[in-house]
Amino acid sequence: MAERLAQDLANCGLVIISGMARGIDSVAHKGAVQARGRTIAVFGTGVDVIYPRENRKLSEQILEFGGALVSEFPLATSPAPHNFPLRNRIISGLSRGVLVVEAGEFSGTASPPVAPEQCREVFAVPGNVTNKLAWTPNTLIKQGAKLVATWEDVFEELPTEIRVQLQERQSTVAEPRAASLFDPPPAAELPAEQQKVFSAIKPMSRSISMN
Repeated sequence: MAERLAQDLANCGLVIISGMARGIDSVAHKGAVQARGRTIAVFGTGVDVIYPRENRKLSEQILEFGGALVSEFPLATSPAPHNFPLRNRIISGLSRGVLVVEAGEFSGTASPPVAPEQCREVFAVPGNVTNKLAWTPNTLIKQGAKLVATWEDVFEELPTEIRVQLQERQSTVAEPRAASLFDPPPAAELPAEQQKVFSAIKPMSRSISMN
């Protein structure tokens, strides 16, 4: 489900952001890559430490299609368990909305609940109540998160101007790809230090994170 949603949303032009961990995170990135869309991986390690190791090829594909590998941790930082909940606030902070596909009661996805604190839209895929991994998404839905069964459930919640921009871009691009949806200010208008940062990155303003 995570792979299908990520692929469909990337086909619409959204940037998929996730944490590169084994499981939901990895398949979300894979879905975006299959759509030849942009996806951002926020590491719980140093950006030079691919974890899990089998995701090395995936990390290369993310960069190949214009995505990014991001980490707040110093180079060579190992995958310590407490790093992964910490990086969730970055995943949420980079995103317009957060989509939870599976998570148990004590999952790092549920604690801390950074998305509401950052005023992000929260979406969740419902699951069988006997499945322990459905506890968090089902609870989020009870608390007001938007129920998601298909990519349209996410797309319809986007502000009208963003949906129009995405639809216009898709109608003019032969091979759909995710792209930045705003015109950045001229670099010359930025302070010197910001110009250096701006010249090194390409803005990605509309995105959805997958957890």
